[in-house]
Amino acid sequence: MTSNPPLRRMKAIGLMSGTSLDGIDAAVIESDGERIFRREGGLHLAYSPDFQERLRQVIALHAAPDWQSAVKQQSDWLAEIEQEIADIHAELVMRLCQQQGHGRVEVVGFHGQTVLHRPLRGTSNGVTRQIGNAERLARLIGIPVVHDFRSHDVSCGGEGAPLVPVYHQALARAAELPQPLVILNIGGVANITAISQGELIAFDTGPGVALIDEWVLRHTGQGFDTDGRLAAQGQVDWAAVARFGDHVYFAKPYPKSLDRNDFGQWVTEIMGGESHPANGAATLVAMTAAAVARSLALLPQKPQCLWVAGGGRHNLALLAELGRATGLVVRLVDDLGWDGDLLEAEAFGFLAIRHCQGLPLSFPNTTGVVEPCLGGRMVMA
Repeated sequence: MTSNPPLRRMKAIGLMSGTSLDGIDAAVIESDGERIFRREGGLHLAYSPDFQERLRQVIALHAAPDWQSAVKQQSDWLAEIEQEIADIHAELVMRLCQQQGHGRVEVVGFHGQTVLHRPLRGTSNGVTRQIGNAERLARLIGIPVVHDFRSHDVSCGGEGAPLVPVYHQALARAAELPQPLVILNIGGVANITAISQGELIAFDTGPGVALIDEWVLRHTGQGFDTDGRLAAQGQVDWAAVARFGDHVYFAKPYPKSLDRNDFGQWVTEIMGGESHPANGAATLVAMTAAAVARSLALLPQKPQCLWVAGGGRHNLALLAELGRATGLVVRLVDDLGWDGDLLEAEAFGFLAIRHCQGLPLSFPNTTGVVEPCLGGRMVMA
């Protein structure tokens, strides 16, 4: 009878660029893929407005019905953007290593920039696409890179998202947090991790801040609603919020996941002729919170507290509305000693280590795969 070899303690840098398109987070973590030994902080590098606009163009290209043909026609332009993504990530990795004096990093977890996410759960025909030249990144930083975290799960019939829950579980275990426990991550899309009696459940709840950011950009020229100040001045169109709840996504059982664009046209139609910047921001905040409340109602056990992570937690109007819509105490994960801005970056460092250890990244109740699923591909430096 043989036993599995002990898991090896490793140091990794995780890199995350989310659907909010604000930039890149990088974080250092030491783990064996199950236990977390150290979280050593990180850095953020904002995308320039020009680069954000080019990424929006790439996402729009992939939103076309014949996106494969469109991508083929624009292959040279897309290759340039993928190289630039690698260069920006490499700059951040080198800056992090130099400024904070980290010891030998063995692996980097590179999420890349999501431009398309259309899983067809239960089939092998879904697609998820995160762009960025991993080979170039590994060559520039001189460290092996694990990338393409989602596609194997999708090819095995899963949703390919969310992938962070196994890291949330490790954090909660280390902190000995009481259950039932729910962590809400608000990025461009929002998702929850629920842990109850050791069972892990996760899924996307609905829009996060992507639609709010787009509204604010279109009506004010600003990239986001700082502290939710604009939304706090507006009046909610509750009839629009009610119609929003009719979206077919909310009737689907979990696990389930979303593309950044899934609610865009639907919400535009619901908002109708609304043109007041503050009223629109307030209504979108209420929609986001209503989606979270609907999602919590699906869980087998309702928690007493909602722990919030991600960039959306800086929107104070959204936090207040979450409390009203859910009836829960809303607290920031930062109160637990976690960094709510770096949690996803840490997670992809953790997932890179799990890849190296041969541990699964996704599970039946997080992405809908039939059995725990490995993920990621390694590129050597």
